[in-house]
Amino acid sequence: MSKRAVILAGGIGSRLRPYTVVLPKPLMPIGDFPILEVVIRQLAYYGFKQITLAVNHQAEIIKSFFNSGDKWGISIDYSLEKTPLGTMGPLKLIKDLPEKFLVMNGDILTDLDFGNFYKDHVVSDRVFTISSCMRTQPSDFGVLKIDENRMLYSFQEKPVIEYEVSMGVYMLSKEILQYIPDNRSYGFDALMLSFIKAKKKVRVLQHHGYWLDIGRPDDYIQAIEMFEEKKERFLKQ
Repeated sequence: MSKRAVILAGGIGSRLRPYTVVLPKPLMPIGDFPILEVVIRQLAYYGFKQITLAVNHQAEIIKSFFNSGDKWGISIDYSLEKTPLGTMGPLKLIKDLPEKFLVMNGDILTDLDFGNFYKDHVVSDRVFTISSCMRTQPSDFGVLKIDENRMLYSFQEKPVIEYEVSMGVYMLSKEILQYIPDNRSYGFDALMLSFIKAKKKVRVLQHHGYWLDIGRPDDYIQAIEMFEEKKERFLKQ
């Protein structure tokens, strides 16, 4: 089975301004490479042969950089959104999707083994698989816990809350397309709520390595530092 991936690369990158005033977010540099090139190199390493870039904002700049993908020994084609379609909506524009395929954001830095992630989904024959990661969120405030009489019974000074979050990397089976409406914005959140309501089983595989979304300036700087420090962790030969 030839491995196919769809990379979502159409976002405006408003949270990353002023960096994204000149460049689209997927072309923001991480070390010597744009973040999207890092992603493409990783997918090529793990045996993906065809990649579709779902583009919208500054699409021509992205196309001129990646062209047909020959530089990386893969085939790259493009799906153009005339209006923003969210994270799942762009899939309805791609007419030749295989039975199993990977979908991911084009602005994340991770050391995920995309090959094993793909294989697990195919072997388990699930409808949808999410790659997840644990994250902590420190509170800036002391948290009061109050009983029904408005009396304090517990206090935590700036507690740290742990979450299991989606990494923006998914494996899909083609049948999910029937749940996505045509020609309107439709996100991952809406699809998951639809699946939960319909009692569709969605598999979640927790990744215990590194993951960072570069969408905010602080995270972008952190990703640059991590990549420069441990480049071989993300780009294998």
